[in-house]
Amino acid sequence: MGVSTDRPRLGRDFGRLWTATAATNIGDGIAMAAGPLLISSLTNDPRLVALAVFAQQLPWVLFSLVSGAWVDRLDRRKVIASVNVFRGLVIGGLATAIWADAATVWLVYAAFFLIGTGETLADTASSAMLPAIVAPDLLPKANARLTAVLYVGNQFAAPPVGAALFVLGAALPFGVNAAMFLLAALVVLGIRHRPPPREPDPDRHLGREIREGVRWLFAHRLIRTIAICLGLMNVLLMAAFAIFVLYAKERLGLGDIGFGVLLTAGAVGGLIGTGLVAPLRRRFGDSTLLRVGLLVETATHVGLALATDAWVAGATMVVFGVHGAIWGVVGTSIRQRLVPDELRGRVGSVVYLLVIGGSAVGAPLGGLLAVWLGVTGPFWVGAGAMAVLTAVVWRRFGKAAFAV
Repeated sequence: MGVSTDRPRLGRDFGRLWTATAATNIGDGIAMAAGPLLISSLTNDPRLVALAVFAQQLPWVLFSLVSGAWVDRLDRRKVIASVNVFRGLVIGGLATAIWADAATVWLVYAAFFLIGTGETLADTASSAMLPAIVAPDLLPKANARLTAVLYVGNQFAAPPVGAALFVLGAALPFGVNAAMFLLAALVVLGIRHRPPPREPDPDRHLGREIREGVRWLFAHRLIRTIAICLGLMNVLLMAAFAIFVLYAKERLGLGDIGFGVLLTAGAVGGLIGTGLVAPLRRRFGDSTLLRVGLLVETATHVGLALATDAWVAGATMVVFGVHGAIWGVVGTSIRQRLVPDELRGRVGSVVYLLVIGGSAVGAPLGGLLAVWLGVTGPFWVGAGAMAVLTAVVWRRFGKAAFAV
């Protein structure tokens, strides 16, 4: 069911989706700072620290395509609500184990793996549902607002709170995260949009449906290029950021609270980027924004590799945040506008597989590179690889590619 394009407002259903997204992102942001602190309190091995990130990203490699197919079959609103309840129970169980002093590295891995499994369904369903409750011409505006709450809740306001709560009691930030998931589930159930009834098809085959989504994406040159590019960028980025807590402590000399504050620097830039994306798109167009973003991503790796001062690293993260927000809004809006509704879950799942699967590959790679080359090694490797990637895809992001 579409939304009339003559309505300038995003509407009540979007407001509920935004509120639920805000709740989950605040909870995740708190855990985003507390998670690495918890792991680093259990082990100081860079490989084991990096594997905690890998455990949460691995489900995207294993289940992303299947989740996308189910999202296209089911009521996306109910999928999001059910998964949020599940995630709340898992994180609540982890908080209880921490409170009882029973947490181990392997227990944390298991909890993060289950959370990641839920994300493959909830995130795919949320992205696929958005074009059904927001008019096509308002998608960039809606995505900018969702991205803004991601940066404010997940990376700006919540991480310092998560670090502070961890200092007060290691179980506290995870308990708050669990409560936020349950709150989000209640809010999502209030969304009024209902998908049109679909005729039962006894001949439907999950594998065939998955292949339809894969074929559609790889047949579309622009979306294919953006997705592959994002996947490779995430391999390099996560290789560096999987050991970011060690980089902050050993390279920059920051403590637990300082690490949480450093994480917010990128969120500051991201928030700025969500405000700039609309005027920049009007002034320069999507082609220029994506090309400049490739240069900024390369420079980010170089800047963090060279930084020995927290202020320099923080400034680099601000610039990176601006770029990340713009890339996210532009790429997501293009995909949501061009992909048919009945394929949005499946095509989106392929994109998520490449993007978050890239993170899953990058996380253990970052641990190995840190052992071999030191905590700045992943940044230097990322800088060199990004320079090559930029040269390869530069022409594919020409203006003609966006005239669709």
